[in-house]
Amino acid sequence: MFKKLLSIFMVVALFTSVLAACGNTEDKAADSEKKGSGKARVIRAGIGLNDKHPQYLALLKFKEIVEKETNGSITVETYHSSQLGDDRAMMEALQLGTQQMTIPSTAPIANFVPEFSVYDIPFLFPSEEVADKVLLESDVAKELLEKLPAQGMVGLAYWENGFRDLTNDKVAVATAADFKNLKIRTMENQLHLAAFRELGANPTPMAFAEVFTAMQQGTIDGQENPVATIYLQKFNEVQKYLSTTHHVYSPFVVLLSKMFWDDSSKEEQDILVKAAQEAGDYERQLNREANTKYLEDLKATGMTVTEVTPEARAEMKTITDKAVEPFVDKIGKDTVEKVKKAVEDASK
Repeated sequence: MFKKLLSIFMVVALFTSVLAACGNTEDKAADSEKKGSGKARVIRAGIGLNDKHPQYLALLKFKEIVEKETNGSITVETYHSSQLGDDRAMMEALQLGTQQMTIPSTAPIANFVPEFSVYDIPFLFPSEEVADKVLLESDVAKELLEKLPAQGMVGLAYWENGFRDLTNDKVAVATAADFKNLKIRTMENQLHLAAFRELGANPTPMAFAEVFTAMQQGTIDGQENPVATIYLQKFNEVQKYLSTTHHVYSPFVVLLSKMFWDDSSKEEQDILVKAAQEAGDYERQLNREANTKYLEDLKATGMTVTEVTPEARAEMKTITDKAVEPFVDKIGKDTVEKVKKAVEDASK
């Protein structure tokens, strides 16, 4: 009797074990399928600029491509005008996984990865064409993106903010001497601050959403941004002078939360990169067309536009070179040399 009961028990145990094994196999397969393509997910994408800016229009293009290529398994919610916070707050949200995407300039990224300050070296890029070759083709540009995952973010592509120009309500800035004592809003970037101090200005870091009011109230005299931003944010309503200083060429970087990236299938990751790159080509085209048009529109509104001469720009470069020296070790001497070599090669 005991042997019969033991045999029955062993059969039941074996059957239970087989069922459990099958169940585990099915669960693992389901989990594998569930990662990425098996579940609908949302990318909350926020930027600081408004809904008329080429950056936002390109973000809509990114949304269109991603939702089409993933058959709607990934949807993209878009937020403009700092609705989700300033650049730093949004990048911190990416680290936490509470936001999935943002597209800041490289200057605030340097607060997380110091090497990105290399792009803030004044007068580094002589033209948009050279910037394109360095950012889209050079090994060093890719190496910098590869430093982002350690900070909880993944860099999908470079976009264009563009050459930054100066506006103020005090004086038509044509030479380095004209910067003296101007209270200029800058991004939260130590190299930017140091460069403006070398020029004799009083730089003040400030969240982008606060800039218009600060200029309107006279808290600051001016700010520096690409022409498209100046026009679309209606800075001409509180600023009289614009100078084509072109003191920094500012890239955007499409950033994705590493948590979202890691939870995506290889196929989805490829789609996200492709969408960011295609939307980036679209954004650069829109941005350059907009800058040409908006500069003429600003003149038409009565804003005084001062074309800075190559000689005056060269003097500004010589002065701001002093600001760069203390930052080389922090940025990384190797990184600085590689980027400058890439610029030199692209300029040939």
